[in-house]
Amino acid sequence: MPTETFFNLPEEKRQRIIEAAIDEFSRYSFHKARVTAIADNAGIAKGSFYQYFEDKKDLYKYLMETIAKKKMSYINKDMLLNRDKYGFFQLLREVFLSGIRFAKENPRLVPIGEMLLADKELLHELYGENMDRNNDFFKQLLKYGQEKGEVDPEADLDLLAHMLSVLTYSLVDLVMEDGKIDMDDMEIYDKMLYFVENGIKKR
Repeated sequence: MPTETFFNLPEEKRQRIIEAAIDEFSRYSFHKARVTAIADNAGIAKGSFYQYFEDKKDLYKYLMETIAKKKMSYINKDMLLNRDKYGFFQLLREVFLSGIRFAKENPRLVPIGEMLLADKELLHELYGENMDRNNDFFKQLLKYGQEKGEVDPEADLDLLAHMLSVLTYSLVDLVMEDGKIDMDDMEIYDKMLYFVENGIKKR
């Protein structure tokens, strides 16, 4: 995490550093991105960078956490606050739909996620650190589905939560196949959600 010194900076300066980091990590992979370039573009000395962050990875982790929080803000607030009005599968669909809205409105952030997905070692490190958080989100949603009578009461929620977490990453290649993000990409998630709801056994 950033140091207290970073959080004590004026908001404008903190944002300038984050914007410089986004520019660098959206153009280069984590390993090729340069602290010098980030510092130069942010208008700070390279030595100052290490007063704010332990190293490049410290900044990268903070950036990914910031992006994750921003992505969560794209989930329909009414559905979060009044979930009793909605079915489990409506809520699950909204989770994936919010991801597409986020990507469409934040195109600079999409390449950062793509490059992270391509770096299996780094992805495992970051994904492992955030797995419990992701799994817990889906587990709570699945518990709600059980309460609504829409999810099998005998289902292993830990296993299902893990599967849904992984699916959020595994479908990115298909969504980005045409090189752009648009609302039509929800069709891919709808196909996945169909099998989540109905299974793959012939009926």
